[in-house]
Amino acid sequence: MPWQSPISPGISWYEATIPERPVYPALAGSRKTGVAIVGGGYTGLQAAYNLAKSGTDVTVIDACRFGDGASGRNGGQFGTGQRAWAEDTEEALGHERAKLLFEMAENAKRYVLGFAGEHGIDIEFVPGQLSVGHKKGLETDYRRHVEAMAERFGYPHLSFMERDETASRLGSDHYHFGIRDTGTGHIHPMKLLMGLATQAARTGASLHEQTKALKIEKKGGAIVIDTDRGTITADRALIACNAYIGNLEPVTASHVMPIRSFIGATKILSDHPDVLPGGESVDDSRFVVRYFRKSKDGRLLFGGREAYTADNPRDISSHIRRQISEIYPALANVEITHAWGGSVGITMPRQPFCREVMPGVTSIGGYSGHGVMLSNYCGKLYADLVLGKQTELDLLKALKIPAFPGGMRFRSALLFLALSWYALRDRL
Repeated sequence: MPWQSPISPGISWYEATIPERPVYPALAGSRKTGVAIVGGGYTGLQAAYNLAKSGTDVTVIDACRFGDGASGRNGGQFGTGQRAWAEDTEEALGHERAKLLFEMAENAKRYVLGFAGEHGIDIEFVPGQLSVGHKKGLETDYRRHVEAMAERFGYPHLSFMERDETASRLGSDHYHFGIRDTGTGHIHPMKLLMGLATQAARTGASLHEQTKALKIEKKGGAIVIDTDRGTITADRALIACNAYIGNLEPVTASHVMPIRSFIGATKILSDHPDVLPGGESVDDSRFVVRYFRKSKDGRLLFGGREAYTADNPRDISSHIRRQISEIYPALANVEITHAWGGSVGITMPRQPFCREVMPGVTSIGGYSGHGVMLSNYCGKLYADLVLGKQTELDLLKALKIPAFPGGMRFRSALLFLALSWYALRDRL
C-alpha cells in the first residue's frame, strides 16, 4: 500500500499511478557539505541536480518524503507568465520589468519541458489551457488581456473565446467566456518529481528523506542546520520549504503563507466524452480559483480551495463533488476514486519570495499557484547563483514582497477571514 504522508490527507491519484517511489535514507549522523538544501520539492531538487552536476558537494533533506508537499500533489498546470497578468505587473513595475518577469516565466516553461525531454521523463504533457470567466463583468478585461499579450509581450498564443466556443471546449455552459492558451499545458507532477530526484541522485547529490530541520543559524563562518537525525554544517544553504516552512525561519514564515488546496480524481469518464474533449486544463476567474483537467486515462482531476475544514478524504470528496456538479450537472453523483489535499505557498502580492534571510542562506518560495514552472526554474537559477553565473533570480530579489499582517499569532486567522470574504464575493 502506498505510504501516506502525515501532512496531507489522502493518497493522491498521482501517487497511485506511478511505480513504487524510490526510498532515500534519512540522514545518519552529522555531516559537512558545500551547500545544504532544506526541502526536497522541485526547487530544492533542481538546485541539487544543477549544483551536483557542476561538481558541488550538496545535501538535501526533507521532513517527509520527496513529493509529499506541493511538488507532488499540485494541479499539474503550467499556466503562462507569473501569477499576476503581465499588464497588471506592467502597471505596477513598468513595461521593462514586467516583460523581463514574463520572459523569465516563459524560460521556466521551456526549461521544464527541456529537462524532462533530455532525461526521458514521461511527464504526460498535454498542451492547452482554458481560462474561463464566471462573471460577465470581466469580459472586457479578458479581451484586453489577449490584446496586451500579443502586442506588448510578444505572446501570440492566446485567443478570446465567445460563450459558444467556451461551452463547446468545456462541455459545459457554466461560464460566460474564456481565453484559450495554446502555448502551455499540463503534466503529471509526481512523475516529474520522481524523475528529478533520480537525476539529482545520479549526479551525486546526497538526498535524505524523513529528516526534519529543527533550527538553522549562522555560527562563525558556517551555516549550521540542526535536524532530528544529526547536524549539517555547510558553506551556503537554500531554504526551499515553501508552504511547509513552519517555524524554521521567521523571515520566510512571515512572507510565505500556506493555504490548503484540495483535489479529487473521478473515475474514468468513458460515458462523458463531451467533458473537455480537447484535453485542455482549466482555471477560472474566481479569487478562490477552481482548476481542473482531464488525465490521460480520461479522469477529471478537479481542484478547489473552499473546503477549509476538510481534514480527511471523505470530507474532500463531498466538497469537490459539489463544485464539479455546479459545472457538470451530469456528474453530480460521479464516483471520486482519489481525494487529497496539501498546502500552497502564497505571498501578499502573489509574486515569488526570494531573499537572503541571513548571510549565506537564501529562501525561495511563495509561487502562489504557478509553482510547477517557476519552482523548477528557480532551483536551477539558485544553482547558477552559487556557481557565479548570471541569473534571472535578481528579478525576484528586487520585488518588494511585504509580510502578512498580524504576526505569527494572528496572520493565519486573518488570512482565513480574507479568503472566506473573497469566496463570498466569488458567489455574488
